Amino acid sequence: MTGSLEEKAAKAGEAGHYGKDVRSDLHVAVEPRDGGGLDITMESRVAPYYGGSILMQARQVLEVLGIKHARVAIHDEGALPFVISARIEAAAKRAGLGLGRKASPEQFTLPKSSPRDRLRRSRLYLPGSEPKYFINAALHEPDAIILDLEDSVHHAEKDAARILVRNTLRAVDFGKCERMVRINQLPLGLEDLAEIVPESPDLVLLPKAEQPEHVAETDRMIGELKNRYGITRPIWLMPILESALGIENASAIATVSKNVVALTIGLEDYTADLGVAKTAEGRESLYARTRLVNAAKAVGVQAIDSVFGDVGDMVSLRNWAENSRALGFEGMGCIHPAQIPVIHEAFAPSAAEIEKASKIVTAFEDAQQRGLGVVSLGSKMIDPPVVERAQKLVERAKRMGKA
Repeated sequence: MTGSLEEKAAKAGEAGHYGKDVRSDLHVAVEPRDGGGLDITMESRVAPYYGGSILMQARQVLEVLGIKHARVAIHDEGALPFVISARIEAAAKRAGLGLGRKASPEQFTLPKSSPRDRLRRSRLYLPGSEPKYFINAALHEPDAIILDLEDSVHHAEKDAARILVRNTLRAVDFGKCERMVRINQLPLGLEDLAEIVPESPDLVLLPKAEQPEHVAETDRMIGELKNRYGITRPIWLMPILESALGIENASAIATVSKNVVALTIGLEDYTADLGVAKTAEGRESLYARTRLVNAAKAVGVQAIDSVFGDVGDMVSLRNWAENSRALGFEGMGCIHPAQIPVIHEAFAPSAAEIEKASKIVTAFEDAQQRGLGVVSLGSKMIDPPVVERAQKLVERAKRMGKA
C-alpha cells in the first residue's frame, strides 16, 4: 500500500508561484489520470477578462505536450502567455508527462547579432525563476540583460527556471540590450545549454571557471547545438573567474576559444576562496582584478568588473566604478536598475577628457595629412602611445553618444 501511495504522489507535478505578494506568475498543478480527458480548473483575479484565453492556452500547451488525460489546477497572478506555457510544461514534466517535448511560444524577430566588441558597461542580473522582472527590464537601458540560472535560483527550481528562461528568450523583446544567460557550473550547465542555445542568446556566462577545459567544454557543446539547430549567429562567452585558481589561469581561459569576448570576476566567491572579508574599497581583490585586466588586454578581450552589492550606497558605487575604470575595466555588473545610470556615468570619459583627446587626435590627423612624423600640440610633443590612447577614448565616447 505504501509503495502505491508513493508512486501516485510521484506522478503529481507543480510549478510556479501564487499568493498576495506574487505577480506576473502562476502556479500549476498537474495530476495524470488514466482517462476522462482534461479537467482544468482556474482561479485568477483577471478571470472575467482573460480567463477564457488562459484556459484555451492551457489546453493548447497540454495538447502540444501530448497530454490527453489529467487534472490541472491553475492559480493565476497575471502571468503572460510565455510564462503560462513555461509553468504548465514544467509542472507536466515533473509529473512525468510530456517528456521529450516542448511547448515553446511563438518566437519574435531576433535583433541583429551582438558584435564581439560592443559596449558592455552594465549588465543587469534577473533571477531566472522570477518572471515579474523580465518585461520592463529593458526600460532601464542596461547594455545587457542577464537571465540567471545559477546563484539566484534555488536548486529545486533549476528545471522550471530553465524552461522559463528558454521561453523568455523566444518571447520577450529586450530592445537594444544584449541577451545574456548565466548557466550553472558544469556539468549542470550542459543541461542549461541544451535548453537555451536553440533560442540564440547573444552571450553565455560561465560561472566558477577555473580551468580552460571548462570553457572549452562549454564552447564545444554550444557549437554542437548550433549545428544541430542551424544557428549561424555567434554566441559569445564570458567566463566568470571566482577563485584563486581561476585568476591564475586567466590567460589560458581567455584564449581557449575565439568566442571568449570578455573576462569577469565574481568577488563574493573569490574572497570566500581566499578566506578574507569583501570590502567596499576592494583592497583584498586588487591583485586579482588587475591580473584579470592585464590578461584580458593582452589577448584583446574585454575586462568586466564584478557587481557592487550595496544597492543603497550610490556614493560608494560611484567610487568603485570610477576606480574600476581607472584599472582598465570596461564595465561591471548590476543587481538593481538604480545602479545603471551611476555606472554608465562613471565609465564614461569626462567632457574635459574628451576635449583633450579630441585635440590630440586632430593634431595627429593634421600631422598625417602634412606628411609630418612628429605630432605636437601647442608646445608639447605627443608620443604615439598618447595618440593611440586618445583615439581609443574618442572612439569609446562616440559609441556612448558622448562625442
